[in-house]
Amino acid sequence: MTQKISAAIVGYGNLGKSVEKLIAKQPDMELYGIFSRRDSLETDAAVYPVAEAAEHKDKVDLLFLCLGSATDIPEQAASFAENFTTVDTYDNHHLIPAHREKMDAAAKAGGTVAMISTGWDPGMFSINRTIGEALFPNAQQNTFWGPGLSQGHSDAVRRVEGVKAGVQYTLPKEEALQAAKEGRGDEITGANAHRRRVVAVADEADQERIRQEIVSMPDYFEPYETTVEFVSQEVFDREHQGMPHGGHVITSGDLGGTHSSVEFTLELERNPDFTAASQLAYGRAAVRMAREGRTGAVTVLEVAPYLLSTASLDELVARDI
Repeated sequence: MTQKISAAIVGYGNLGKSVEKLIAKQPDMELYGIFSRRDSLETDAAVYPVAEAAEHKDKVDLLFLCLGSATDIPEQAASFAENFTTVDTYDNHHLIPAHREKMDAAAKAGGTVAMISTGWDPGMFSINRTIGEALFPNAQQNTFWGPGLSQGHSDAVRRVEGVKAGVQYTLPKEEALQAAKEGRGDEITGANAHRRRVVAVADEADQERIRQEIVSMPDYFEPYETTVEFVSQEVFDREHQGMPHGGHVITSGDLGGTHSSVEFTLELERNPDFTAASQLAYGRAAVRMAREGRTGAVTVLEVAPYLLSTASLDELVARDI
């Protein structure tokens, strides 16, 4: 029987809680504990001071970095990679090359594997963009996000004075989706392919001012088509507490006189649960690569699919090829 993977978690927000929940469902993993700055957490798992994490490195095969991309991962991830095989969900797309370089140096110094930028975008979408583009000599490719709740945009809404509660949903436009499928996506941009729906709670006297502040907010809402709906706190609490998300990667092109398209779609009831599922699968691959002697940073584009599965390669070949 293959030795179980001893896994630990750093960070216990939405993602960390989802990772904990899903580790319990893996036949090849067991939770060693959670490293935290807090003395106690609402969990039955062992909790250890994050400052003392390195003292546990000989007992942990895999460390899930469930930390924020804004500051936590850039500031902390490399120090963890020096002592542990890690897997993160870093999602600042244009900074991923720099993150990769930093994690590669740290992991090679520590003799570990640092699996970076797992999740769905980057992650699942990255793989499908690469496969789709490879199929067509002159590929037309478009990525759509949603329908789903954007945590960053929701935070921007809540920072507007007078907003008591608020969320923002990103919604792809059907006409843009259809244009992409038909190979007419060359003029599609993020702004003309999506609309933004804001749902907020505020006093009636403040609503028009709040609406104008939101729709004119640069980068976040302007120049997008944005609607702002005001609801009662009761309705907000009942209907807007979930964290759905998803999206599409659509690639199309001409294949010697015929047109084809490839579409990858995600529909997620709860974003952190799916992100955690991807993180676990790539964590499994990271451990397998580490046990084979690989060191350094690894992206999702470099991982053979069979390494993600709990099944053996022979089983997968017999079943799926």
